Amino acid sequence: MARRIDVTGADGVRLAAWEFADPPKTDPSGRIPAQSPLDRADPPDSPGPTAEGETDRRPGVLLLHGLMGRASHWAATARWLSERHRAVALDQRGHGQSEKPPRAAYAREAYVEDAEAAVEQLGLARAVVIGHAMGALTAWQLAAKRPDLVRGLIICDMRASALGAASQREWVDWFRSWPVPFATLADVRKWFGEDDPWVERPNPARGEFYAEVMHECEDGWRPVFEPEQMLKSRETWVYDAHWEELAQVRCPALVVRGLDGELGRAESQEMVRVLPYGEYAEVADAGHLVHYDQPEAWRAAIEPFLDAVLTA
Repeated sequence: MARRIDVTGADGVRLAAWEFADPPKTDPSGRIPAQSPLDRADPPDSPGPTAEGETDRRPGVLLLHGLMGRASHWAATARWLSERHRAVALDQRGHGQSEKPPRAAYAREAYVEDAEAAVEQLGLARAVVIGHAMGALTAWQLAAKRPDLVRGLIICDMRASALGAASQREWVDWFRSWPVPFATLADVRKWFGEDDPWVERPNPARGEFYAEVMHECEDGWRPVFEPEQMLKSRETWVYDAHWEELAQVRCPALVVRGLDGELGRAESQEMVRVLPYGEYAEVADAGHLVHYDQPEAWRAAIEPFLDAVLTA
């Protein structure tokens, strides 16, 4: 269902990319639960011909998760995409099964170069790049830097404005509030879905989202990432605005926001205005985790854009 392909990113960092196929009949949701098959996949494969020995000529799509995410969060999206596209999700550095190099390796440039390497080494160009949150920032920075690699761009719930020092301090405090280790995955789901002070109302999808980024240790369940590395990654973009790079994107781009997410309507529409070929979509009853909260509505919001890019 998901084939692992190793990619060599910036500074030689090993990255795990996952190519998805159609969902099994026993998994109608299309989601991969915690301790997913990605954690028990076959050894890394190499890109290239299909099982029949032919090159896969379907349009390429690269999916980039947000901070603390992992490739499996895109499973539902990647599997319906795979009906018509070659859909590959990347575990970005410090995340999922990719390498977690020292703190100094978490610059913005490294994330962008990793995505660039993935498109080139996997033969996805010219790809549609779909990013959520921090992954969306990486996506539009890649599109601005390498227009020859990107034919279309989908930005999911990521702000272009600077968030500032107060926001970073809030994140430091938030990580400290996590009651790790969690005794069970049920405790993970409950805390992130109900008890976390950042949760305004019970959100089971949010609990499942965080359960997917936990692994079992001797003393309980802990995140697969290092919180310090996540803060370092965020520190490299949170203090700056990113409008200039947005204006440099020359391919069609769709800005998607959840109505209850972090990207406000006014800013999202200004992003559309700044983008030379920008479009706008919104998803009702969705928070920041748009594609995870409302997978069917998310599909309805982005599929017409994808169809248009394919036929352009």
